[in-house]
Amino acid sequence: MTGTTPFPLVEIAGTPRQRGRMYGEQARERIHLSAGHYTSQLDRLGFDGANVDRLVTTFLPRIRQWAPDLVEEMEGIAEGAKLSLTSIVLVNARTEVLQLARREAGVGDDEPDGCTGAVILPEATREGALIHGQNWDWKAECAETSIVLRILRDDGPDILTFTEAGGLARSGFNSAGIAITANYLECDRDYSQMGIPLPFIRRRALEAQHFALALRVVAITPKSGSNNMMVSTAEGYAVDLECAPDEAFPIYPANGMIVHANHWQSQVALSKVRETGLASVPDSLYRDHRVLKVLSERPGDIIADDLKRALFDDFGAPFCVCRPPIKKEGGNLSATVAMIICEPAKGIMEVAPLPALNRIFTRYELAMDEAVLARAAGTGVEGHGEEREKRWSASS
Repeated sequence: MTGTTPFPLVEIAGTPRQRGRMYGEQARERIHLSAGHYTSQLDRLGFDGANVDRLVTTFLPRIRQWAPDLVEEMEGIAEGAKLSLTSIVLVNARTEVLQLARREAGVGDDEPDGCTGAVILPEATREGALIHGQNWDWKAECAETSIVLRILRDDGPDILTFTEAGGLARSGFNSAGIAITANYLECDRDYSQMGIPLPFIRRRALEAQHFALALRVVAITPKSGSNNMMVSTAEGYAVDLECAPDEAFPIYPANGMIVHANHWQSQVALSKVRETGLASVPDSLYRDHRVLKVLSERPGDIIADDLKRALFDDFGAPFCVCRPPIKKEGGNLSATVAMIICEPAKGIMEVAPLPALNRIFTRYELAMDEAVLARAAGTGVEGHGEEREKRWSASS
């Protein structure tokens, strides 16, 4: 099977429109494949070009009001890729557009955007540095339509993110040490309101200079559908936010880690919303526990390879943590498209495409803010950092 070659790195800089043009020009082929993939899906649901435009432009005025700079960046991507703005918005709002289309067509979702994610705090790691990663479960074809994007910004932290080509952000971290991953969730409140599509929220979180501001944008931004977003900081902490369209429910670390799959965990959330996603992802009920089991074998001694080992778990195959390509009822080929491992304090992201078939990782790097690195160096626990003890002694 194709799709196991490393994801190309695209580096962009300048004003929003300049960044967009650079992005569109460098990733033109993959952007065309990405947009074409979702256009074809909508066509199979009975939506012609005019109806696709109608669905996509439903979101555009709200996005433009909320983030005019990101619309300008998408306009630049469209210019550079020689596509319409509608095509780029479709890539960025594909979850919401596909769900609206399925509801109009009276068709169920045979392939939700899965994922199993984990954050390990410094006190649980060998080196006293936070590790944040996930498996992204989606359409196997997206192994050929995704990229790693490095955004050099004059107006805030630089960003390193894995995303579908044409997308503004998915998983990754910024030079201020803030990282984010996301998982599919579903509840009975979904699509009762029009919200901001998820990639825009993730991008704004990655633009934040401070952990609190990243949490704020995830927690309070109205959404169309549910989503789970895990936000961490290299300074040594993480919060998982289970988001209904109009409310967010926090989950905090236990034993130095958070692991989340695709079902609601917050007891407060479960007392207020009705879980509706398990019919599509029943394997979620054990995937998070399988990852947690592996990580719990090495308390205080976890390294990135341990998180990889946990995310490679094949219990219950093919419906497992690391999913091989399998044909779904609707004809789509589903798989774990990528495994993404971030170590923000080191400024590195490692990504393996189609990890059930390929265990070769490519390393991508981002220059980190020195002040953040200095603070992150003090987040380890006793036994992890003699230097930290020396600093305490010197200052006492």
